[in-house]
Amino acid sequence: MSSKLISIDETLVHELSVISKLLGVSQQEIIEEALELYFNHLELTIAEKISKEIKEGKMKLYKAENVFKGEIK
Repeated sequence: MSSKLISIDETLVHELSVISKLLGVSQQEIIEEALELYFNHLELTIAEKISKEIKEGKMKLYKAENVFKGEIK
């Protein structure tokens, strides 16, 4: 596991501490779960954006077999 040092607003630090104590879980667990949920949300947002661009003709789809054969450039 790698680590990352981040700065968090003091209000969020306090809220994180309170929630951690109430739930009896570590602050790290709460942050990891929150990020996982947020990243899942972002993946949906990205998928919707791509779908919209395909429908609007701004992005084109290709069959994987054609890409792997080098037919698409």
